[in-house]
Amino acid sequence: MPERPTPTLAGAAMRSVATDFANSLDAEQRATAIYDFMDGERIFWYYPPTNRHGLPLRDMTDAQRRLAMDLMKAGLSARAYEQAMGIIDLEVILGEIEVGEGRKTFKRDPELYYWTIFGDPSNEDSPWGWRVEGHHISLNFSLWGDGLLSLTPFFFGTNPAEVRNGPQAGLRILDQREDLAFALMRSLDADQAERAVIYPEAPWDILTFNASRAVMPAYEGLAASEMDDDQRAVLDRLVDLYVDQAPADLADDRHARIAAAGREGMHFAWAGSAQSGEPHYYRIHGGNFLVEFDNRQNGANHIHSVWRDVENDFANDVLGDHLILYHVL
Repeated sequence: MPERPTPTLAGAAMRSVATDFANSLDAEQRATAIYDFMDGERIFWYYPPTNRHGLPLRDMTDAQRRLAMDLMKAGLSARAYEQAMGIIDLEVILGEIEVGEGRKTFKRDPELYYWTIFGDPSNEDSPWGWRVEGHHISLNFSLWGDGLLSLTPFFFGTNPAEVRNGPQAGLRILDQREDLAFALMRSLDADQAERAVIYPEAPWDILTFNASRAVMPAYEGLAASEMDDDQRAVLDRLVDLYVDQAPADLADDRHARIAAAGREGMHFAWAGSAQSGEPHYYRIHGGNFLVEFDNRQNGANHIHSVWRDVENDFANDVLGDHLILYHVL
């Protein structure tokens, strides 16, 4: 049996509200929202608009919606929760944009976000997990009791990246993760920039896409050890933006793991233009820490960003020698 993770305040909060949420469901809802922890559904994640498994907000009572939102809040920092709510609300704006442009697409509906429980959060003797997913949000948590096993893949996206018309014109929900990367890229001298740029054009999407395992080539781009102190400070701030999406106690643990692996080994890779408003992509990769950011679609006004653990997405590394995941990975 794998070593049990240390209980955390955030884990206790998640377990408490997940138990309450599961207990609030009727038989039909339970059949929709609750899966065995060993089910292959747990390692399938996807961020475009599509039909999903799980229980959507649309089919919840008001009390269940409050519990669902409390569960998501328990797994996020205050800032990340605010961003998640903004991403959900952005569906209304996107729908209006597409209607105005005469485009027929998937229905844009802020009630089409789905909650799923894996296993039994009330059972301390087996792992459990939860997922919240919909257009541009995919949160995947694996726990054992009150202890965290994994919190990745962790995906946020926005379309539009910047609202350009209407009462919310100028809104940029994921602005810092874009602006800091531009600042870092523009601070590089010619030799550094040449090493950082891995492709002349931005890819259409993040390269790991929705793979259950984040497979990346050998480190590419510019190593933090090749940056000056100011540049490394910007890179650190960029890394922190992703890690600090988690509640403080979970984020502190992840920061410590990254520091132990050595931030000087982090690599910053870029593709596309370094000019705002033009397609661009970046990747931060060091040890098991991996971030991808892409803004190419819709005239470079459509962000996809993900934080992954190369070895431990879905708790694969922690549970790899146990009896979970090994028939589906």
